[in-house]
Amino acid sequence: MPAPRSKPLLAWEPFPFLVVVVLLVLTGFVRPDAPPWLLWPFLVILVAAITWLIVGVVRGARRSNPDQWGDLATLDGLELLDAPRVEREVRAVAPVADAHRHQAAIELARLQGGPEQPAVLVPRASRWLSRRYRIGVQLVGGDRPRHAGFLSAAADDRWREPLDGLRASGRYVRVPALVTGASRPYGVELDLSGVERLSDAAPGDAGDTG
Repeated sequence: MPAPRSKPLLAWEPFPFLVVVVLLVLTGFVRPDAPPWLLWPFLVILVAAITWLIVGVVRGARRSNPDQWGDLATLDGLELLDAPRVEREVRAVAPVADAHRHQAAIELARLQGGPEQPAVLVPRASRWLSRRYRIGVQLVGGDRPRHAGFLSAAADDRWREPLDGLRASGRYVRVPALVTGASRPYGVELDLSGVERLSDAAPGDAGDTG
């Protein structure tokens, strides 16, 4: 099955809120003196929507690793496959998109892990309020993973399927990363030359575990 490009509508975080808001607006039209065939089904739907919203909030409060947006809290318990640099005439280097949104996190990662450090690629990551799935980049050279942005569109198209296939078996790829710049604004470049060797890895072929 192809890797999904976006979250299902029912899994999109704001959707239950939107449903409840619409139903609350409709309460101005469905009055208590409305016919029973209209009032009672409407109340049942409203209660079900509010219950759905509460369950979603409770589930969202539970920490998972990666969480629902693809951020990592720790490397503990993750099965990591190392994709070290492959020497070749043309290096497969990809800039990280949206790095300008994560300057504080990148700066902390650079201070603790240096300009050259590993990064973990996390498929099915997303920005808040966005349904679009992307491949998140987590710098892991410091005391904890730090979100640096996402793979660029071209790299995402190239590696979405193999990385999502590895994720399905609980494995994530770790690649060399370089934080560019001596001060803000920082950039992040990834060396993806070793990822191709892992894209067809069998379920039992594990790399180093973090």
